[in-house]
Amino acid sequence: MFENDHFFHSVSTMGRGGLTGTIWIHIIALLCLCDGSTGQLSFSVSEEVDKGTVVGNLAKDLQINVQELEKRDLRVVAGNSKKYFDVDLKTGALYVCDRIDREELCPNTAKCSLNIEAILSHPMQLHRIEVQIIDINDNAPSFRENEKTFNISESSFTGERYLLPMANDADTGSNSVKSYKLSPNEYFSLDVQSGGQHSESAELVLQKSLDREKQSIIRLTLTALDGGKPARSGTLKILVHVMDINDNAPVFSQPLYKARVTENAPYQTSILTVSTQTLDTMRCFLITSLSPKETTSSGSEPAPGKSGLRGE
Repeated sequence: MFENDHFFHSVSTMGRGGLTGTIWIHIIALLCLCDGSTGQLSFSVSEEVDKGTVVGNLAKDLQINVQELEKRDLRVVAGNSKKYFDVDLKTGALYVCDRIDREELCPNTAKCSLNIEAILSHPMQLHRIEVQIIDINDNAPSFRENEKTFNISESSFTGERYLLPMANDADTGSNSVKSYKLSPNEYFSLDVQSGGQHSESAELVLQKSLDREKQSIIRLTLTALDGGKPARSGTLKILVHVMDINDNAPVFSQPLYKARVTENAPYQTSILTVSTQTLDTMRCFLITSLSPKETTSSGSEPAPGKSGLRGE
């Protein structure tokens, strides 16, 4: 007690210097506050819990009689601008007083915590508290686009790869994206390469030669799954347009055509109708030969055509 009286007497004496005394008083107040602080308390609570959920009991952890809480004016001060926790002075319970969204508080971070302080008066004591916010699986994986389109030639070789977009998940740890799967099909497989967190890549791998004439459009679904229990998922529609190449020759409706024409038939007289078709979508040209000197050339689609005479 003598030491304290002497200490404050010294401060009072120095205070006659005006500003110097004020500075010393602030320093002493800070030292007293630091002496009244104790070790940090740690609690944990899941995000999105109901308001009123009890996180811990400050009276028990601080070893204070419940009847003294109101006398000592126990209060919780938030380090953030928003207050998520409060204390019940009748029980000493530290409880949630507002909605906690981990993804809003700590986006894209593995660890999330809120730092608060419990302050007691008479005498003044400060207790630092850290509350770990535990992630729950409240977000499903999602792709930036709903559908991805590929234009792939039917002449493409097996083994060719096509890069796919990756899914995003606002949750972290075991609740983040853990696997991908491709809908069953006979043409493509899925290859996912992982180089660590946030460095995955997924590719379509061509397993079987494409044939536009058999299947011109291939529809697939890519599914991303997280590690939650139960797992959440997101899907991406994949549309493959098989591009045509000229791999089919025109085919006539019959192997041999016969016709008769009189020697005095007028110019451009129709003497024969032939038809041809091809499975390819591109235009083809049909040339029919009547004699070494007389030919008719015409562009044709897969539709009937006519051969006629022309003058020299």
